[in-house]
Amino acid sequence: MDKFFEILFLDETFEFLKNLDRKHYEKILYNIRKSQLEHNPELFKKLSDDIWEFRTLYQGLQYRLLAFWDKTSANGTLVVSTHGFIKKTSKVPDHEFQKAVKIRAKYMADK
Repeated sequence: MDKFFEILFLDETFEFLKNLDRKHYEKILYNIRKSQLEHNPELFKKLSDDIWEFRTLYQGLQYRLLAFWDKTSANGTLVVSTHGFIKKTSKVPDHEFQKAVKIRAKYMADK
């Protein structure tokens, strides 16, 4: 089965995952691989025109990895994960959203 997109983790995403318990980051990676194969807003949801979120609920914790699409990649469609956090409220905190917007702008400018 073909993937809808490839994924690129930026350094902050790696740092976030590295500091989690092994079973927790394995569940997050499992859900990301699943979202590459099927459209499921429970796993990968659009927040705005530019920012999306990978969603994982595991052992009562809501993990989020914010991301954006890079359709200029020579390797096909690429989703770039900016950073991750544990969500504690019903909405994505504005400072986390703004952080993803800034990282996206820098990534695109550096390209």
